[in-house]
Amino acid sequence: MNKSKEVIERSMALVAALRAQRERDLQRRAEWQKRIELSRPIPYAKNGVQLSLRLDS
Repeated sequence: MNKSKEVIERSMALVAALRAQRERDLQRRAEWQKRIELSRPIPYAKNGVQLSLRLDS
């Protein structure tokens, strides 16, 4: 095998490894986003604001 084919194979292997790493990072980031969303407190209305509930519609 000549040198150019070896270089191409190494670069393709590097691209595949980087793609796999990027996919793992995206999956890990999505898992952290879910954890952050679950750990946030529920927002409450301030100053005792009562929301209207329209039952006639």
